[in-house]
Amino acid sequence: MGRRSNHTPDELRELILSAATSLVVTRGLAGLSARLIARDIGYSPGTLYNIFDDLDDIILTMEARLLDRLAVALAAVPPSPDPVQHICDLATAYLAFSQDKPRLWNLLLEHHMPNDWKVPSAFQARLDALLLVVERALTPLIPSSTPEQRTNITRGLWAMVHGVSSLATADKLTHVSAANAPELLDELVRTDLAGLSARATERPHGSATRRSKAFKPV
Repeated sequence: MGRRSNHTPDELRELILSAATSLVVTRGLAGLSARLIARDIGYSPGTLYNIFDDLDDIILTMEARLLDRLAVALAAVPPSPDPVQHICDLATAYLAFSQDKPRLWNLLLEHHMPNDWKVPSAFQARLDALLLVVERALTPLIPSSTPEQRTNITRGLWAMVHGVSSLATADKLTHVSAANAPELLDELVRTDLAGLSARATERPHGSATRRSKAFKPV
């Protein structure tokens, strides 16, 4: 049952996001609904739509905050004079972040928007900022690459790290490897970077192999 509002819109916004996050952490995306969020905060479901457009809007806001927290986690990784080690440390931090609250992390894979939906510019900016962290770390290993090549290589590496992290959070990694997630990820990243360094040495002005498109969490 709803109750008379005794919170400001900003307070209501935080109550809704907190309740939605708790539901996802305990039940996953399938256990999230406007009715359950409203029940947990003591308001009617209609109150949610005074603050957010719809349930997708709530989920996207949660995803944006998730990416913000990931950015903080990656920024906390200490720099290393060895670019390979630094990239491996970034990948390890990414994996650890994804495994901290796996159901919440899986929002980035499980939540889908309509085919004609466009990623909001603010959301895309968050993704671009995260990719830029990786690209800057990669640049010393591929100094002669073009901006387009660096972008493609960065997004390919991102996709690989995200793939291992996603398999690990879904408890599916044992289906493809006997190694634990940190060991497998470290081996894959080092192998990929060794190949990049060798190619940069042999063909400093050659074309980069086409990599995957940017990861899109919706």
